[in-house]
Amino acid sequence: MESGYTCAGCGEWNDISVDESAGSRQEYIEDCQVCCKPNLLHISWDKGGAQFAVHAVLE
Repeated sequence: MESGYTCAGCGEWNDISVDESAGSRQEYIEDCQVCCKPNLLHISWDKGGAQFAVHAVLE
């Protein structure tokens, strides 16, 4: 499923694909596509919006 997050370092938007088969709560590190800083992504399923909510913090 397509989703995205705002980089915690530079504030730029990053498009990502979330693996739905990995569960409704996920965490992993992904480098920003713009500034290359590692972001720890906290991903959870938002039932109300029927999409994944992604929150990023710098690793």
